[in-house]
Amino acid sequence: MKFKVFRFKEVKSTNSTAIKIINNSKFDYGMIISEKQNKGRGQYGKKWISYSGNLFVSLFFTLENLEVNLKKITKLNCLLVKKLLGIYYKKKIIFKRPNDLLINKKKICGILQETIKRYNKKFLIVGIGINLIKSPYINNYPTTNLLELTKKKIPKKKIQNELKKIFEKKLTKLYN
Repeated sequence: MKFKVFRFKEVKSTNSTAIKIINNSKFDYGMIISEKQNKGRGQYGKKWISYSGNLFVSLFFTLENLEVNLKKITKLNCLLVKKLLGIYYKKKIIFKRPNDLLINKKKICGILQETIKRYNKKFLIVGIGINLIKSPYINNYPTTNLLELTKKKIPKKKIQNELKKIFEKKLTKLYN
């Protein structure tokens, strides 16, 4: 299984763009990558603060013939992103339900999942925002970024490619 990659300079949100692509194409698997989001979304309708230089990606795939339920795939998605971050940061990374990854009790990543149906097929969209170089200020919720933690600027393209590989490898094993 391979994700078709769609690259954009700017979108409202990568999840919204994924929904448009699902509705207007025949792709069952895709990865939306954008340099900017001007209306990024978080859990419970919250705004996702999208600083330039950070990572904004949405993966979408059909849930048809997937051998795990939605609850398990939700946890798995967080573990796969945690695995990605673990390539660059070797200390403890905590998964905070429902969709955040924390390092030193500070948010580094948020994941927003949405399901849609198109032509009797159910799709899962997994929006992933990772603070690579800049941390947003969120009232009463400390944040961090990979640059601050590692003292190294990791090329965004390298992280995008690793994320794609990790998801393709794991999801391929889950389809019957």
